[in-house]
Amino acid sequence: MRELVVLSGKGGTGKTSITGSLAVLANNTVLVDCDVDAANLHLLLSPKIEETFDFYGGIKAMIDTDACINCDRCREVCQYGAINKNEYYEVNEMGCEGCKVCFYECPVDAISVHDHLTGEYYKSSTKYGPMVHAEIGVAEGNSGKLVAEVKEVARSITAEGQLILIDGPPGIACPVISSLSGADYALLVTEPTVSGIHDLERVLELIKQFNVKPMICINKADISEIQKNRIVKYCKDNNLDIVGQINYDEAFIEALKQGEPIVNYDAESSSSVEIKEMWKRILERIDYSN
Repeated sequence: MRELVVLSGKGGTGKTSITGSLAVLANNTVLVDCDVDAANLHLLLSPKIEETFDFYGGIKAMIDTDACINCDRCREVCQYGAINKNEYYEVNEMGCEGCKVCFYECPVDAISVHDHLTGEYYKSSTKYGPMVHAEIGVAEGNSGKLVAEVKEVARSITAEGQLILIDGPPGIACPVISSLSGADYALLVTEPTVSGIHDLERVLELIKQFNVKPMICINKADISEIQKNRIVKYCKDNNLDIVGQINYDEAFIEALKQGEPIVNYDAESSSSVEIKEMWKRILERIDYSN
């Protein structure tokens, strides 16, 4: 079993679109969408949900109005302004962070804490293999716990010799750390913009903390020759492996509009050809035969 996670230092680099095409090209693969805050791999792969699971990722406080003596202590100690006083005291779940200060400070034990439903995760099937994905609730925090749960489910259905292909979240926060945990390889999608190297450096600095081998893909490589050359030089100076350079392609945009990976929508387009070549190089690097 090997894990390949696709990451980017920021959103909008084309990470998910590229992952969708790699899912088509791969064989014997378990697909995972770890970008639970803004999951959209399903828009390209059209999974059929087979099982749905509730995810309880935090706790919330609750006030027993019959036991409450209206002392106002809970509202005094709440640092998040999550306790309201109208006809009676109540907790605003959107504001409650589950810190339990009110629980400990209540003099009559009128406050309890309970597990809070923060999202759902799914086991699905696609034309390209099984898929595990999730959706976090509106205004719910994502510490990476749901990402870890999604990955654990994916591992449980992965057979020996299979590859797990992960669409990771953008950036470098906790969900990205959770996506990297246990992974073997990372494909870092960057773009030739002024901030391109900076965004790439951020993810690489994080990857250093894990035993994960990075590979680089420059998407929209021809939109700025100057910035692309800067990235190429940076990678050369730091012994980073560029496995793909994908030029800007209008067909790529049209494929997104149609909800199709580009390698399905137009197999002869320039971006499809470049993605196929990149996949061959990736397979060589990870020593995986599909």
